[in-house]
Amino acid sequence: MKYRRLDNEELEALESEFIAFLTAHTITAEDWEHMKKAEAEKVERLIEKFSDIVFEKVLSKVQILETRTPKDLRFYEFLEDKIKIVGLVIEGETKVTFEGTNDLQQILEDFKKSGAKLKTYTAKRPYKKLKEMEVFALIETQGALIVQDDTLYRSLSEED
Repeated sequence: MKYRRLDNEELEALESEFIAFLTAHTITAEDWEHMKKAEAEKVERLIEKFSDIVFEKVLSKVQILETRTPKDLRFYEFLEDKIKIVGLVIEGETKVTFEGTNDLQQILEDFKKSGAKLKTYTAKRPYKKLKEMEVFALIETQGALIVQDDTLYRSLSEED
């Protein structure tokens, strides 16, 4: 297995896709019910195979991820042959954090009143493994989220 097994809730959300997957493997509803009772290992292998297909499809489309800690906002852009990292870090004491709200304008306004400093940074590095595996690792181990609106990332990225 390349990624991880989808949990029951995720499988339920993808029920129609899973049925299409079973159909493509010439497994009827009756066959599936029988397999669930008598062939648990085969059922598990099919679910794992389906899970990998789903993850591969989703992860291959990811362009930018975001992670946030109280003092660090970091973006990861997945380019053809490398990952570009762009971030903001808070230097100094402040109650303002990057966590909690998605309203960055409000964060910046609060930050201006705090007296702390913002520092931007960038880095690039080649992939250590397949792009999809890198994306998966960031999501699973660091809680990275897929960026839907890349406005902030693009404005930070223009500075480098």
